[in-house]
Amino acid sequence: MTTSTEEAAATILVSCKQTRFHIENPVYQELDIEGLNITVTSGAGKAGAKPKGKARADGLEILANANLKLKAGVHYALIGRNGTGKSTILKAVAEKLIPGIPIQTRISILQQTASDGSDPVPEATSSLQKLELSSGNQFSVLEEVVDRATSRNEIQREIDVLQKAIENHESALAPLRAFRQVHHDRLKRELFEKDKDARLRSGTRGMAARKALIAFEKLVAESAERLAQKDDEIDEDTIKEETHQASDLLAELQSQLEPGKIADIEVKARSILSGLGFPKANFDKKVSTLSGGWKMRTNLASALLQPTDILILDEPTNFLDLLGIIWLQRFLLQLRETGPNPPTVVLVSHDRDFINTVCQELIILRDHELTYFRGDLTTYDASIRDKKLYLGRMRDAQEKQKAHMQQTIAQNIKQGKAAGDENKLRQAKSRQKKLDNRMGMEKSATGGRFKLNRDLEGYHFTARAGIEVPVDEKGVSILLPEAPDLRFPGPLVSLEKVTFKYPTTKKSVPQPIVLQDVNLTIHTGDRIGVVGLNGSGKSTLIKLLTDTTKPTSGIATRHPRLRMGYYSQHSVEDLQALGRSEPELTALSLLTRDVESALDEGEIRGLLGSLGLPGRTASDVPLTKLSGGQLVRLALARLLWQTPQLLILDEITTHLDFHTVTALADALGSWNGAILVVSHDRFLIRRVVEGERDSEGSEGEGSGEEEEERRRVVYLLKGGTLKVLERGVSGFEESLEKRVEKLIAG
Repeated sequence: MTTSTEEAAATILVSCKQTRFHIENPVYQELDIEGLNITVTSGAGKAGAKPKGKARADGLEILANANLKLKAGVHYALIGRNGTGKSTILKAVAEKLIPGIPIQTRISILQQTASDGSDPVPEATSSLQKLELSSGNQFSVLEEVVDRATSRNEIQREIDVLQKAIENHESALAPLRAFRQVHHDRLKRELFEKDKDARLRSGTRGMAARKALIAFEKLVAESAERLAQKDDEIDEDTIKEETHQASDLLAELQSQLEPGKIADIEVKARSILSGLGFPKANFDKKVSTLSGGWKMRTNLASALLQPTDILILDEPTNFLDLLGIIWLQRFLLQLRETGPNPPTVVLVSHDRDFINTVCQELIILRDHELTYFRGDLTTYDASIRDKKLYLGRMRDAQEKQKAHMQQTIAQNIKQGKAAGDENKLRQAKSRQKKLDNRMGMEKSATGGRFKLNRDLEGYHFTARAGIEVPVDEKGVSILLPEAPDLRFPGPLVSLEKVTFKYPTTKKSVPQPIVLQDVNLTIHTGDRIGVVGLNGSGKSTLIKLLTDTTKPTSGIATRHPRLRMGYYSQHSVEDLQALGRSEPELTALSLLTRDVESALDEGEIRGLLGSLGLPGRTASDVPLTKLSGGQLVRLALARLLWQTPQLLILDEITTHLDFHTVTALADALGSWNGAILVVSHDRFLIRRVVEGERDSEGSEGEGSGEEEEERRRVVYLLKGGTLKVLERGVSGFEESLEKRVEKLIAG
């Protein structure tokens, strides 16, 4: 049975197969959806109308006949390239646009901000616990988090309505009127869910849902009639009964906001906020005064605090420092041990270490299908390499066998025709039939040896499946142009005993020290990593290195011929803002404007293509339609056309999928220029700065001789001082794990 819907401004089309069996006691932490199709369209259609084939073809197809299966309590990572629709799938689940998700299922979601652009998520309004940026409200951070977890604000509104009416001694009908109003408002909210459920279903279950909807609409209509009933039409017994019901409902609501319960929830909320990096002094700040990053942390805290069956987290680490990331890892791991029915977790993240620590299974989105792998990313990558190696060898062996058989067939035909030997010709025909129909995979789908009469099912199949070697899924390859020589030696950048203090207008107030006695020298080919928690002064250090800020004391020098490329952590947002101000601007037109005839169009296209923005993607797609990962590549192109000798990269992985992070790490690993990386991404620091290789060796690394000459240093910036981490990022990670243990214990 197939059902479909146009929901949320008619931009997401969903259809799937549903079981014909009614499930009396569903496990709300599980999903088992077969034949799932999701398409995103830009136009609005009639609500409830079934999408036609042409309408579906006009949209952007996300899933086609896929199976979405979630097992209760398991932690999943949804992985796939930028722009393939990961966020759209999560949105469809969270808003229950997929038929078969029970209305009673509690789903909490942390969504990416609308400006991220990493997935084709349409603008929509949510019918559930959608966690959006709440810049318009006047709640404090703590109030916002607690309210979302308890619906305290809505409950308090009902309490106020009922209490005011019951305490109104001037009107005997006031409690009845208040009770009817509260009851009617609840029915209208429930009607919205039942209406959506009826439109999501078809066939027998759809008919039952529509009958239930019609019956419920009658209840709402009757409630509206009671609400409009005149005073003189209400008898004494009804007044007495409904006044008593109003008092009972008020007592029930007040028990839900009992100070002891709220206090316990507030304790949990404070613990979560502290773990995510909120200073205690900021708990009482208005949410509307926070920056985008801190609002997203507030939303994340709300999602983690809510009681839920399925917890969905879309890039939860984007605005966290490494301490917050490690705390979140520990929190999610502890969720598995919370009671008999722990929530199912589905997350999207570019942080490989985070996925490897938290997730038990992978859901791979590729070619509009979902496949599953039990294990982490490292094991998955190894299995893909092994499969490619095995199938590649099998295919090569079969190609040699086919060539030999073809040669034998040709000889038999030639000899048979020359001698009139029918046996030779029959033998050639038999071998040709085997060559055409029986050469292919040596194993069946179950892993056993392939047998033609058992495994070749279906009248339309005439031959075995060919041997297909999996295509590498590391994302678009990235090639960086070589850095030119500087002609004469010397350090590229040098900071000697540099101190920086922000100026103050009052002489009596001492200047706060941001950096103190910092020494840092970068030479050609160096790999420098800088790690530290938010607020440790990393941004100030970058400003000193890029000469946008002058030191208060000390000496900052640069090589006179140095060309520096600086990737800011706000590069993607800046490009998105530029695209909104100039809607027709494309990657090609922007870069053409940047270079000012220093490069011709062919050279510009070559650079964009080498970074993964080829052809029409560069020339025809406006900036507003590019994904976050594509905008990162464009930002890199704007730096690399000048052929810099030094790249300073500040949180470059934020908008990239993990495949592209790997490709970028490989490209940076083999680049001949110097690199300074500021990042919370442990994988990037290990691969680019520390030179860590996977089991096959990093594909982009240079020769051994070059590696011996390359200086690799990871610095920790803490309390305004810069010191070398002897054990690299692993040592920093271990120290933060100890701090997280203290946070949890305290």
